[in-house]
Amino acid sequence: MTEEGIEKVRTRLKEYAKEKGYVLNVDEKQLAPVLRGLARNQERFGAGYCPCRIRSGDPEKDRTIICPCIYHEKEIEEEGTCHCRLLFKKSSE
Repeated sequence: MTEEGIEKVRTRLKEYAKEKGYVLNVDEKQLAPVLRGLARNQERFGAGYCPCRIRSGDPEKDRTIICPCIYHEKEIEEEGTCHCRLLFKKSSE
């Protein structure tokens, strides 16, 4: 996977987070591996499957774990972050 691929993922998710009122993890040590995993899955499988979830191999079933996955909104609402610690609820300062 290329740096360009990782940056594309970062840009797309940054825009998504802004749209939804979330923020990307500010800790680059936690953020970088998730972005690399998403870029690698995009390259290998043709979709940005969540690197923190296990693919079944069935593209129809696995659509639910394409980032942002179907679980992230509820997780952020309940825990302040998604499972991957990629997206966070904006702090209300």
